[in-house]
Amino acid sequence: MKEILSGNEAIARGAFEAGCLVASAYPGTPSTEILENVARYKEIDSSWAPNEKVALEVAIGACFGNARALACMKHVGVNVAADPLFTASYTGVKGGLVLVVADDPEMHSSQDEQDSRHYARFAKVPMLEPADSQECLEYTRLAFDLSEQFDTPVMLRSCTRISHGKSIVELGERVQGLPAPRLVKDAPKLVMLPGNARVRHPIVEERTIKLSAYGTTAAINRMELRSDKLGVICAGVTYQYVREALPEASVLKLGMVWPLPQELIREFSSKVATLLVIEELDPFIEDQIKAMGIACSGKELTTHCGELSPGRIRDACARAGIIAASTVPSVTIEPVPPRPPNMCPGCPHRGLFYELNRANAYVTGDIGCYTLGFMPPLNAMDTCVCMGASISNGSGLVRCLPPEEQQRVVAVIGDSTFLHTGINSLMEMAYNKAPATVVILDNRITAMTGRQENPSSGYTLDGESAPEVNIPELCKALGIKHVRTVDPYDLEATRQAVREEMARPEPSVIITYRACVLIKGAGRYEKGPILEVDQGKCTGCKACLRIGCPAIEWKPDPEGSKGKAFIDPLLCNGCTVCQQLCKFNAIGGKK
Repeated sequence: MKEILSGNEAIARGAFEAGCLVASAYPGTPSTEILENVARYKEIDSSWAPNEKVALEVAIGACFGNARALACMKHVGVNVAADPLFTASYTGVKGGLVLVVADDPEMHSSQDEQDSRHYARFAKVPMLEPADSQECLEYTRLAFDLSEQFDTPVMLRSCTRISHGKSIVELGERVQGLPAPRLVKDAPKLVMLPGNARVRHPIVEERTIKLSAYGTTAAINRMELRSDKLGVICAGVTYQYVREALPEASVLKLGMVWPLPQELIREFSSKVATLLVIEELDPFIEDQIKAMGIACSGKELTTHCGELSPGRIRDACARAGIIAASTVPSVTIEPVPPRPPNMCPGCPHRGLFYELNRANAYVTGDIGCYTLGFMPPLNAMDTCVCMGASISNGSGLVRCLPPEEQQRVVAVIGDSTFLHTGINSLMEMAYNKAPATVVILDNRITAMTGRQENPSSGYTLDGESAPEVNIPELCKALGIKHVRTVDPYDLEATRQAVREEMARPEPSVIITYRACVLIKGAGRYEKGPILEVDQGKCTGCKACLRIGCPAIEWKPDPEGSKGKAFIDPLLCNGCTVCQQLCKFNAIGGKK
């Protein structure tokens, strides 16, 4: 049977067909939909973890019990999961263990363009890289087989275009006859004390040599010989670009990007006069080929930054004189009106950032929807490094400032991000008595990646009821004496809480408690009455525009006066924040 699947859907299907029993992940674009689709297969125990380290450790534990297990994350998540990954390379596996990582060239929804291929080389584990949805399914199945064959975790690298692009996939059946999960003690292999680890390290090095030899004959690494003048080595999505941009060129398509099949590369290079390596981001393959003593060109033609495309590859090759310049007339594209990112109408974070701006706070920010608080007109975020860093950054910042400046420092973090890596940071702040204010934006969901559940939302991945982490009590247990909760829709209460806690000469926490406007249902978000502007009362003062709500428009007066505000009833969620800003009572419920 054939279906049209995205790469993420195909990876999930591949895990199912491979007989995977346990899957764990932390959501992060472009990897999020993998686990959401895995959850459709009831044969797999799938769950969201508080962070990527825990997700991988859950999968490692399952594989130690002889089960096939999957962990999924985006590229920056591997930084969080690196600790168990490196040691799992030494322990090896019992059941197959696959780590799927989705990179994000061009930073469509990420804070950097980290190239995860380096992690495979650094951790000394093999990495497969599919080029379309069919290969996503096939390589996922293969990854489990290789994991058990070579006693190693296997990384599968996707990217935004592969994860979200769709193509036709031939579906298979779930593999049968795998050994049942069981407990078998094997301390020398699984307990990585120095004595055991020293024994395992040579095994890891020997494994890399065997995998390189395997790659020379493996079907996933293949030569496509066309021209003896130009040959291109590529992998993943760049294979698709190269085939379109350079249809006459010979291609060595690599399905395994670490370790490289050195003998196959030498054979291919001997068959072409000019050798190119086309890859996104870092010259990962190119550097290794040059280290082998093989002459090739690569990053001097293409960029280290952002995505490639057929057009960019053609232009780069034409500039280098490798191919003739294109004679195809360029297509005129109509400019798209600018649409800057913005919080949703009625977003509970908006009022808090408005008040932080008014309080002249120096805001150490974090990763989430609320990162948009740095945008005009709110202008209320001053740093953003990585998940959980806001509290640690704030804690360090206050230690170098005089008391009058310390009071300005406010760390802002979401509920899911707080549970991800913010708890340790708050523990450090309390332990070292850093006099900063922390605001935890509890909107009852992991909003930034598509509204996934988390340990404080009260629901599991499957929608079943679950214990909720009590964030106020958790903060107190960490040593914070001053913890208060506020409704961010109440501007006066929010203003008072911000000013009072900023003035406090010791650590304190404010929790803004209001559900995300996009999660509907009992006990979640309830839409308020739609608001409208009384045009007769509106003076054109623009106070309502200072919160940057997309539902509020400014309509200039055609006769030349200042103009007036207008609320789009299709966008308004009835949060009343704009109503509280209007001193002329011009905003009220729609009649």
